Amino acid sequence: MKRILFPTDFSQTSLHAFVYALKLAHSLKAEIVTLHTYDYPQPDYVGAPVFLPAIYEVTDLTEFENYKGHVPMLRDLAEQNRLKDVKVSHVLQYGELIPTLIDMHQKEPFDYIVMGTKGVTGWAETFLGSVTRRVVNDAPVPVFVIPEQAHFNPFRKFLFITGYQPEEIPVFKKVLALASIYHAQVDCLYVKPDHSTADNMQLHDWKTIFDEPYVRFHRLHSRDIEGSVLDFIELHHIDMLAMTTHHRNFFERLFQTSLSEKFVYHAQLPMFTVTV
Repeated sequence: MKRILFPTDFSQTSLHAFVYALKLAHSLKAEIVTLHTYDYPQPDYVGAPVFLPAIYEVTDLTEFENYKGHVPMLRDLAEQNRLKDVKVSHVLQYGELIPTLIDMHQKEPFDYIVMGTKGVTGWAETFLGSVTRRVVNDAPVPVFVIPEQAHFNPFRKFLFITGYQPEEIPVFKKVLALASIYHAQVDCLYVKPDHSTADNMQLHDWKTIFDEPYVRFHRLHSRDIEGSVLDFIELHHIDMLAMTTHHRNFFERLFQTSLSEKFVYHAQLPMFTVTV
């Protein structure tokens, strides 16, 4: 059985993303493992070491009570979405999120990670120094990033941002494997700022390797890469944006445009990122 890791802080953003995790698990016939991590406070007053054991004990108890109080909310969401048959287990763990999830993956591998993130007003901050950004960059498995304002729709159209590089082929196969579950169309898009034809052979290779009726290949010439991608998303009614972490600089630039009308419109788009 496939496994999905769902890191959560029990915020509304996180609870919203849990619905996506449930629906994904249902489609994949997978189980979900939720993970809530916490750290101990670091007192900086004189004599603090004497009280550290008591402070840690209180923190452990507080986190456990908080955790115990929020888990029923996840069960309620499953019932509300008629997905209570999805197997869900829960982990409360002291420590930092990234090392914890890597350690868990090494012991019993996951297939995907699903995480929620802030909406329009918080995208730049969220992706430029947040836990979500670190998970996207460091996770050992593909990551779904779910904006808090996303509304779940069947994934009928995927957009894969690419340079048609050979090292992206294994990543694209993972995107195709996911898209096939939903019988979705997959568009590959390469936006380049010049009109050189140096990549014609690479594009030809991709068309040969992925000669499928549901896969389409595009190449646009534009100096406004981010704007061209957003225009493509709107024109082709894309449901899921997919890219490699190799393109994370583009990924961050795309969401620094949080004040643009185009970005506000597209802030509801879920993303699927894969480490190269």
